[in-house]
Amino acid sequence: MSGSILIAGSEGDEVARPVAPPTLVQRLIRRGVVARLRGLRSGAVRLRCGLGEELLGDPAGPFGIVPLTVHAPSFWNAVAAGGDVGAGEAFVAGEWSSPDLVRLLRLFVRDRDVMLALHETPWSWPRRALLRAGQWLRQNSRSGSRRNIADHYDLGDELFAHFLDPTMTYSAAWFEHDGQSLVDAQRAKLRRLCRLVDLQPGERLLEIGTGWGSLAATAAAEFGAHVTTTTISANQFAAATERVRAAGVADRVELLQRDYRDVPGTYDKLLSCEMIEAVGAAYLPAYLRACVARLRPGGCLGLQAITIAHRHYAAALRSVDYIRRHVFPGSFIPSVEAIAAAAARHTDLRLEFVEDFGPHYGTTLQHWRGAMLRDPAPFLRRGGEALLRAWDYYFAYCEAGFHERHIGVAHLRFRRAGG
Repeated sequence: MSGSILIAGSEGDEVARPVAPPTLVQRLIRRGVVARLRGLRSGAVRLRCGLGEELLGDPAGPFGIVPLTVHAPSFWNAVAAGGDVGAGEAFVAGEWSSPDLVRLLRLFVRDRDVMLALHETPWSWPRRALLRAGQWLRQNSRSGSRRNIADHYDLGDELFAHFLDPTMTYSAAWFEHDGQSLVDAQRAKLRRLCRLVDLQPGERLLEIGTGWGSLAATAAAEFGAHVTTTTISANQFAAATERVRAAGVADRVELLQRDYRDVPGTYDKLLSCEMIEAVGAAYLPAYLRACVARLRPGGCLGLQAITIAHRHYAAALRSVDYIRRHVFPGSFIPSVEAIAAAAARHTDLRLEFVEDFGPHYGTTLQHWRGAMLRDPAPFLRRGGEALLRAWDYYFAYCEAGFHERHIGVAHLRFRRAGG
């Protein structure tokens, strides 16, 4: 017999939606998922669905008991066919929810072997093959890069301004102390990047990846540099132009709307903040060669890069997770070792300094997600509940990864030979 379920809304409201009872196939899939979740060691999931309630895993683990409610039996199909990606898509569709989404995802990251057993099944092989093919089609050629960047960054400034701090800095902040505001932590990060390359008054700085212009403005206003900054996002180019003018540094900042491969000139220093992830693994050598081509001998390259532990790097390249499929198409997460090896093999850059500050990204994401959920109106106006849930899942998914140190963020300094 058919019935109805309650789909949790973004602010705790619930909306009745009719659903059919689970099919025999869905019951069999559920049985397999439940069997694997019993292997959780770092906590337990209290699973509720139309077939009842079960406690799966070890409730004495550090994460305790985390509720997970399945609202529609189609959730089981999504997980079986799509693994990690399917689970995220089912969340966006309102097919499951948890009152503590970050803790649930942290549990899954901590017990990664259990999640891999759910993700890498014969049921999911066709979808995983299609996802890999889709990523191949999103390669970061010049035209591909423009499309990939536009898909995320050209959603409209209203959405980004709603959760970012007033500097409009869309990257990990550096929190100097507990309780520091996000805007102060972002300003601390911007200054730290400039100091990473020992930026001096009068030096020529190239920035690859303008964002909304906060790093370029800081380098010009506080460090006295002459800055050239480039982006391929039409939206960010227009917004950064206005922000640089409003900051009173338009005479010291040149804004370009060009691919990093097409920037001319020679510079003393080069900074690129969370841009390397967007070049794609196949283009990592080309990206580093382009950086070297713009640096004078002895010049300094500073990177802020999201990274993954090197032991997981090869497997991550072969897989497509929710973020690569739905948030940053064409992206990849490098390891520090992969960046350093590519630099040594293809350029005369040598690595001088590395500092990881991954937990700071977890805190940054807490600020962003909290701001979005406190007032979701811009997201609801733009794309309804589905868009809000998509960004909720994106922020929570990443926060869990950073807090569990599965992924990190690092400052790296390279120096070119000579000079």
